[in-house]
Amino acid sequence: MTVTTTVTTETQTSAAAAAGGARTETAADVISGARERIDALDDRIIGLIQERTAVSAVIQDARISSGGRRVNLTREMEVLSHYRDALGKPGTTLAMTLLELCRGRI
Repeated sequence: MTVTTTVTTETQTSAAAAAGGARTETAADVISGARERIDALDDRIIGLIQERTAVSAVIQDARISSGGRRVNLTREMEVLSHYRDALGKPGTTLAMTLLELCRGRI
C-alpha cells in the first residue's frame, strides 16, 4: 500500500511539474488558469497594437498629404514620457517599440 501511495504521489508531482513547475495540483490549476488569462490578454494587446498601427497610418497619411513630415518628434517624446511615467524605465522601451511598429515603412 505504501508503494501505491508513493507512485500516486510521484505521478501527481510529475503531472503538476509538467503544468508549469507547480508542486501541487492546486498550484497547477492556478497556474493553468492564470496562463489562459495571460494568453487572452496578450491577444487583446496584439489587437490593440494593430489598431494603434492603423490609426497611426491615418495620421501619417494626413500629415504627409498636407506637406508635413511622416514623423512628429514632439509627439513621439510625449508618448515616450507617458509610458515612462506610467511604467517606469521599461515603459520607455515599450513605447519605443510601439513607435517603431507604428511609423510604417519608409
